[in-house]
Amino acid sequence: MLDTVRAYIKKYSLLDKQSLYLVALSGGADSVCLLLMMRQLGYAVHAVHCNFHLRGEESERDEFFCKNLCERLGVQFHFTHFDTLAYADLHGVSIEMAARNLRYAYFEQLRESIGAADILVAHHRDDNVETVLLNLIRGTGMRGLAGMRPRNGRIVRPLLCLSRKDIECYLDAVGQDYVTDSTNLHDDVKRNKLRLNVIPLLEQISPAANECIARSADLVAETVKIVDVATRKEMEQCVNKEGNTIHINIEILKQQPSPEYLLFAILHPLGFHSAQVMDIYEGVDAQSGKVYKTKNNMLITDRGELIIEPICFENICVKIPEEGTYRIDEKFVVIISTEQRLPTFKPSKEANMVTLDADKVKFPLILRNIDNGDRFMPYGMCGTKLVSDYLTDKKYNLFQRRRQKVLVDASGEIVWLLKERVSQKVAVTDNTINVLTVRYVNDEE
Repeated sequence: MLDTVRAYIKKYSLLDKQSLYLVALSGGADSVCLLLMMRQLGYAVHAVHCNFHLRGEESERDEFFCKNLCERLGVQFHFTHFDTLAYADLHGVSIEMAARNLRYAYFEQLRESIGAADILVAHHRDDNVETVLLNLIRGTGMRGLAGMRPRNGRIVRPLLCLSRKDIECYLDAVGQDYVTDSTNLHDDVKRNKLRLNVIPLLEQISPAANECIARSADLVAETVKIVDVATRKEMEQCVNKEGNTIHINIEILKQQPSPEYLLFAILHPLGFHSAQVMDIYEGVDAQSGKVYKTKNNMLITDRGELIIEPICFENICVKIPEEGTYRIDEKFVVIISTEQRLPTFKPSKEANMVTLDADKVKFPLILRNIDNGDRFMPYGMCGTKLVSDYLTDKKYNLFQRRRQKVLVDASGEIVWLLKERVSQKVAVTDNTINVLTVRYVNDEE
């Protein structure tokens, strides 16, 4: 078994004898086996244990066992305690997710603190089979059917080549005991249901079911590598990025061999789940304006494109009491000045600067995002127009409309639709005596 693990580590270039590693030690058979094997194979390791205070005396027993084991082995032992129930309640997540978040956040913090290269966890082949089956019933697609991989960032799994039975045989051979988590013996969560009920039924159909599923996951993982290369090439054809904005050309997307899978590959990393992706794809030919959201991103359909942006809308409202320079946000400033109109005067044609009739503009001014119902009189028109209609006529999408700002004077009149159009009511005419110049610029300029 040591040779099997040694060959697995070499095959995937997982570990280096010159580095320090952190072993996640729960006290169960899997993690105890991992700790012993890593030491036998000559790797420098520290152990880390988390007490989640979820199982009463069992939690204290596990910590005591891990501490004694490390003392006997001469392995440096790190441990921490968590109020897992309070964390789950505060963040509105399940107990299982709370424990996972707390555990891996602490592991990473400790890894950096002691200068360890990676965090070693004791997932084995049977765990991977359960993961594949869970992903299958969740509908996670090809990547989910590849299961857990030997390395995921700083998380390394050297025991994926062993079964639970292999691990128990190894511990029995070396005379090492371990503790048992009683919650794993009850089929009250999905993973336990698979382990205790479903997988035994599969093994009745085929005694090698676990091994075959694990081998299939490895084959899928290799296939994913090929698919990823092809997918990246297809993305280059239909995806265009402008800063934080992603544009997907629908017509080019539909010409690809598997447009729905390609769309999933683009959107899934952004938090869109498979049902959303299916709904989005089925509606690509529908009228513009449909909106889809995840926790962090928003997608809209807009005239032959799918457009995605992060949800980070900032509602700006800045009061400008008089002439001067005012910071609007981290990047932009407004500079306002007045001068007498000269015979050589020409109105500004720059998008980020306007010239207004100073005597028609009443301070204080307000720079803000547009509101529903905002109206103004675009330069060259006699009547007013809804700002929303003006932007729609300009074919601006939802994201662009949300970012649009207006400059409003003390009378409530929109005097400037920023970078778009000045109001006819305050435009410079032949009768203008004083000119108010407003510039909205990047402060680096």
